[in-house]
Amino acid sequence: MKTTIIGYPRIGSQRELKFASEKYFKGEISSEELQETAKKLRYENLEIQRKSDLDIIPSNDFSFYDGMLDTAVLLNALPERYLDLGLSELDTYFAAARGYQGEKGDVKALAMKKWFNTNYHYMVPEIGDDTAIRLVGSKPFDLFSEALQNGVKTKPVIIGAYTFLKLSRFMGTKKAEDFVEETAAAYIEILWKFSEANAEWVQLDEPCLVMDMNETDKRLFVGLYEKILGNKGSIKVLLQTYFGDVRDCYNELCGLPFDGVGLDFVEGKQTIDLVLKNGFPKDKVLFAGIVNGKNIWRNNYEKTLEIIEKIISKCGEIVLNTSCSLLHVPYTLENEAKLTEDVKKHFAFAKEKLGELAELKKISASHDPRETPEFKANSALMNETRSGENAAVHNRVNELSEKDHTRLPEFSEREKMQKNRFKLPLFPTTTIGSFPQTAEVRMTRSDFKKGAISEEQYDEFMKNRIKDCIELQEKLGLDVLVHGEFERNDMVEYFGECLDGYIFTEKAWVQSYGTRCVKPPVVWGDISRAKPMTVKWSKYAQSCTDKPVKGMLTGPVTILNWSFPREDISLRESALQIALAIRDEVLDLEANGISIIQVDEAALREKLPLRKSDWKSDYLDWAIPAFRLVHSGVKPETQIHTHMCYSEFADIITDIDDMDADVITFEASRSDLTILDVLKANDFRTEVGPGVYDIHSPRVPSKEEIKTALRKMLDKIPAEKLWVNPDCGLKTRGKAETVPSLENLVNAAKELRNENK
Repeated sequence: MKTTIIGYPRIGSQRELKFASEKYFKGEISSEELQETAKKLRYENLEIQRKSDLDIIPSNDFSFYDGMLDTAVLLNALPERYLDLGLSELDTYFAAARGYQGEKGDVKALAMKKWFNTNYHYMVPEIGDDTAIRLVGSKPFDLFSEALQNGVKTKPVIIGAYTFLKLSRFMGTKKAEDFVEETAAAYIEILWKFSEANAEWVQLDEPCLVMDMNETDKRLFVGLYEKILGNKGSIKVLLQTYFGDVRDCYNELCGLPFDGVGLDFVEGKQTIDLVLKNGFPKDKVLFAGIVNGKNIWRNNYEKTLEIIEKIISKCGEIVLNTSCSLLHVPYTLENEAKLTEDVKKHFAFAKEKLGELAELKKISASHDPRETPEFKANSALMNETRSGENAAVHNRVNELSEKDHTRLPEFSEREKMQKNRFKLPLFPTTTIGSFPQTAEVRMTRSDFKKGAISEEQYDEFMKNRIKDCIELQEKLGLDVLVHGEFERNDMVEYFGECLDGYIFTEKAWVQSYGTRCVKPPVVWGDISRAKPMTVKWSKYAQSCTDKPVKGMLTGPVTILNWSFPREDISLRESALQIALAIRDEVLDLEANGISIIQVDEAALREKLPLRKSDWKSDYLDWAIPAFRLVHSGVKPETQIHTHMCYSEFADIITDIDDMDADVITFEASRSDLTILDVLKANDFRTEVGPGVYDIHSPRVPSKEEIKTALRKMLDKIPAEKLWVNPDCGLKTRGKAETVPSLENLVNAAKELRNENK
């Protein structure tokens, strides 16, 4: 059997692309220097894959920001407002990704959403009625040629036509069906160009096929590919799916003249049954996704071999593949100097997964696979017992009952008590939590970890930063303050470091969006709280002001979803363990005088199954109760906030209301406040703060821009329930952007109060 992967991390083993891009944004390096860094990273990736004995190596999995944005540029679907700026090709691309504010104009970035059930974010293409979809870019061909010059004939990777149209935002009266002819023509031209370049395979990624599909969706998919494949030339086309199974279109997929079909045997609940029940066309190559592209645990060769043995009689040629792109896992274990070998041997990052594919190929080729040294070594590893079990934690989870997930009294009664307690003005202003973190802040945290400064020195530094932050917020006139979160490296990693049961990496960075990378902690054992995690800093911040200061916590579902979870227990069990630990912290904060506590669930939707039929049984029936468990024990006068960002909320809005928080802040600015209609339609009872400006863009919103957004909100949200806030934390922004943005936010709220007296 041959081997391949769907894609490889593009940020570099030491986040070289992130740092080079950010230097370019600051004007510290030229576009030529940025391009040279990118070229070097692509070459390094090519060499790693070539040396790993990978048979089919992808190209065009590299991106400066995002693959969906790359596809929009490739297909002439970049909105005119970015082209009209008159910037260079690269700067126009970054203006669409990040927004632009300068001498050439002022434009917001494209909307940004979560990529299916991952923590990666994609840029949402906009297609207007006058958009002429056609092939105008050259990036996939350039990168194929670049790899060929380095001695490798690669498999170019492009977002497929169906997924591109399904994930795009249509700005006029036309819909996806109106763009079938021109989209198909563009993809035909792409295939012909690769055929002329002597490519063997082209991979078209169609993850939207694993979502619920109705008859209209199936007609769109089949209609596109009947046209595309009817005139593809000599090139072999691989239709690649991931993140689930294709139960709604398996027969249609098998009936189309693709040369290869990639199926996910890791997350695809019904994939193996689909193949066994329906068979698989012998004239197609099955690209079998059997190495997990999302989690970091070693592959269980016994389970993988069982899958291969079951499907081999149903298929002709099989290529062993990853379940999805490896951009969702860290680059390599080689950078982890502090993890012990007893721990590291259980993990496989991107580079190590290439080794797993090579071993599985060797095992599969053997006459007696289970007698190979590679299989025996893997079996021994799988049979080891890891440390970290905690009987007390299991007992707490097992003893939970319905009352532990129920807060009393009811919401409406609590709302009255809280309004009487806080006496906040109409349109209360706040921020989501974090404030800009300077190089000095990051260095001080690092010095403390290394032992270069004492705990007393560290505490004094942090108290000074918190005091300055409180003073700044009071000067700005914000109503509900935050302590700034200067002690936190990351909203999940920080809590992981404070909880028993987690282990941590040094360099295991994963791209979240653009230049933003996260380093997820690893759930190693049972989770519990050994001591208070945030009380000291929240209590100090509250002592600096008479205004309420929010205690800031990350919720159990987000902590779990932004960690690498265990595979030996259920996600439900892990979530409840974390929820009990956060519950202990919430009650400690309340006992220490913190009257408003925000428990962020930014990633609530992230592991929501892609098919609606699985939502309740596989996720919402434990995710929502896990959040309710966190706050069910507080007093009615204590106000519970939560925050969510960059996800589709509309179809789970009633479940969000059932979280029974008192205030919910949403990301809304990049989606043009479309959440407002959903809130009104569902009689959303919770007080709400849709974000009035985008913090992931360097531009400063004007006061009038914010007032315009607030007026739109007031058309759909009762004035007494509306909060005013940015759409996310301010950690990644600079003070030069943050202060004027918040000044405009506060002044907009004040002027609106006067208008609504």
